[in-house]
Amino acid sequence: MTLLGQLLKNRKAGETHMAWHRPPLQGPESLALTSRHFGDGESMPLENCAKNIGGDDRSPQLAWTPPPAGTAQLLLVVEDIDVPLSKPAVHCLALIDPAAGSLEPGALNGRQPAAGVRTLRSTIGRGYHGPAPIKGHGPHRYVFQLFALGADVDNAVLAARPRTFLSALTAPVLGRARLTGVYER
Repeated sequence: MTLLGQLLKNRKAGETHMAWHRPPLQGPESLALTSRHFGDGESMPLENCAKNIGGDDRSPQLAWTPPPAGTAQLLLVVEDIDVPLSKPAVHCLALIDPAAGSLEPGALNGRQPAAGVRTLRSTIGRGYHGPAPIKGHGPHRYVFQLFALGADVDNAVLAARPRTFLSALTAPVLGRARLTGVYER
């Protein structure tokens, strides 16, 4: 796998196509998003990585500042922007009750999410899927993006593929924040 990683070293999805830059998700950067497991731009611990590389595939603890008044739902999008594809891979897509001020480790489990969390379809499946970059490909950035939506997401798009779901959003974004974790094999 190291050879494959080196062959693909210069292929990365990049930031251009990540959720943060999509027109329907533009809004003020009025929230702050943090984790006690890693700081912005720091390495993610193995426990937050996929099982096939020795991790627990357990979502990290996340906390955020109070969302703006009028927030109906919080949308969390986790993307690997360094995957060797044309667009970032969505590792998690979830709707969160705005009354929650944080998520404990494992709260984004696809089979048993925490109260107030609804996991949606991602590139890999439902729920959180931790980092498992190709060995030798270099550092991968996993961007946790939180959006405060001013209206509930239309039920008609909840089962859609991630890119279709993100394009179909019509709720105004009242605030947003992001946190980037890094992992390399």
